[in-house]
Amino acid sequence: MARLTTFSRILLTLLIVGGVAAAVYYFGPGIKIGTSKQLEGIKVSDSDVNNVVTTAELPVPSTQVSTKVTSRPLVRIGAYAWNAQSGIIAANGGPRTTAGSRMEQNGVNLEIIRQDWLSELRNLQMKFVEELDRGTPNPKNGVFAVMIMGDGAPYYISSTQQALDDKYGKGRYSLQVVGCVGLSYGEDKLIGPPKWKLDPSTMKGALISAVMGDGDWVTAVNYAFANGLPVNPDPATYDPGAVNFYPSANDDYIESAKELIKSQREGWTIQLKEVVAGKLTGRTVDKKVDGCATWTPGDKMVFDELTGFTDIISTREFNNQMATTIIAVKEWAEANAGTVSNILKSAFEAANQMKQYDSWRRKAAACVASTYQLENADYWYAMFQGQRGEKGGISYNMGGSRVFNLADANQYYGLTDGINRYQAVYDQVSFYLKELNPAGFNQNVSRIVPYQEAVNLSFLKNVRGIDEGQAYSSDYSQSANKVMASGEWLINFNTGRATIRPEAGDVLNQIYNLVVQAEDAKLELIGHTDNTGNRDDNYSLSVARAEAVKTYLMQKGIPASRFQKVDGKGQDEPVADNGTPAGKARNRRVVIVLKK
Repeated sequence: MARLTTFSRILLTLLIVGGVAAAVYYFGPGIKIGTSKQLEGIKVSDSDVNNVVTTAELPVPSTQVSTKVTSRPLVRIGAYAWNAQSGIIAANGGPRTTAGSRMEQNGVNLEIIRQDWLSELRNLQMKFVEELDRGTPNPKNGVFAVMIMGDGAPYYISSTQQALDDKYGKGRYSLQVVGCVGLSYGEDKLIGPPKWKLDPSTMKGALISAVMGDGDWVTAVNYAFANGLPVNPDPATYDPGAVNFYPSANDDYIESAKELIKSQREGWTIQLKEVVAGKLTGRTVDKKVDGCATWTPGDKMVFDELTGFTDIISTREFNNQMATTIIAVKEWAEANAGTVSNILKSAFEAANQMKQYDSWRRKAAACVASTYQLENADYWYAMFQGQRGEKGGISYNMGGSRVFNLADANQYYGLTDGINRYQAVYDQVSFYLKELNPAGFNQNVSRIVPYQEAVNLSFLKNVRGIDEGQAYSSDYSQSANKVMASGEWLINFNTGRATIRPEAGDVLNQIYNLVVQAEDAKLELIGHTDNTGNRDDNYSLSVARAEAVKTYLMQKGIPASRFQKVDGKGQDEPVADNGTPAGKARNRRVVIVLKK
């Protein structure tokens, strides 16, 4: 113990305490447990982020490590093996800055370090802070930044900030999002049996392996809430009436895939305490893993090994959900602002080349393969574009990524059109963390770092010398037929009127966030009433209430062209007993359908 670092001792102590707490929790009768929750789904936006600037083709970088920038301090970024990072990796020429790369041209000496465990990414960043705290201006250990899914940032920043505050004092060191360089566009997904897609209600009682609090978990939670399904927040219990999650080993997305495969092929089960309506039944359940939330190459592993599984929902549908986000140590980044902006600039330049020229897309794939030491260039090239397969008569999709140029990044943060797509994501996931408490988040973290503190756009705004191009808007001129999700929201209206009450604001914000995240989807709004009054008046009232929700969303920036249908059903389709006040309240609702 004496040989361990201070941070290691803290982690070990937390593990011991957590283990004892978990034992008491699991074996102690009558301990309070989490109740499954049905929440409003996440937000989606109205325009696709995918801009192209026409520029001359640049030479691709070489494979030789640059000698021009060796005199500059080496900076490091830790990252998952994730294809949505292709742009910044291509800009670097691989794991180390190479001759002729955009990083070299912009005077950056960068190393990208693969690390698939979220806990180890955090440890690398903590090591950097330890050295920085000793007075070293350019630490040689750890990483100054990590690249992770933007929807995982609230969990990562808030939990790591707690560790920093505990070790160094509140506010001495902070983490901040300094920009984004790409976007998952189908690569990250929920995998399960096809019936989950055809009838989402069949997910009730399912157990899904996932990295709790991370972006793929968010994708699965989004799908559940968008379809009105409750989620069990407690991974130690099993609720047959809710969607349940199993925390994957080592916080590793590859383990999520392996756990599903092992369960389906070998019959491996997890023993869980059964809970119904928030109360323990006294029974234990040996439950197989029914699905997983993962990304490439985890998705390919599942589809190679198993039959009868498909992608249920992905970041192709929630197309603004998951940006490739750089989270840096604030104090170092502000002292080295030029370096941070030049990293972003280099990534945007390479991304714009990739959007235009196949030579750059192929070079990026080769750089990804060498950086991750995983698969080969042809594999990553194909997966970047996305692939479709079929097995046992069931089709599935794999991969799918985008890279950001400067115009994309500015649009994503709302700097050009006023719709801050990332804030919609960040705020919604923060809501999930508070309400669902994954892995005891609220007990271990004193607060969720708010968006205004967590994101610093000054580095993006200081990028110079790149033609930003024209923003691209989604095409809503065609009718959409495929239902992506359909959920019911209880919105408080004044009795007998279509006036939205002030207390409905939180629900409407959740709806807006959902609509912002699924920006490519068209919308249908269907109003419903209870049976108070006469049938004809209730039909008109239900339509007016759907129109009121449409007006609210349009005032927030959602274009009228996204609304494919706005209608009402009056009192004709109740979902609860109109003979009780609680039943009447449930029947006064608006159904929102997302269509592709």
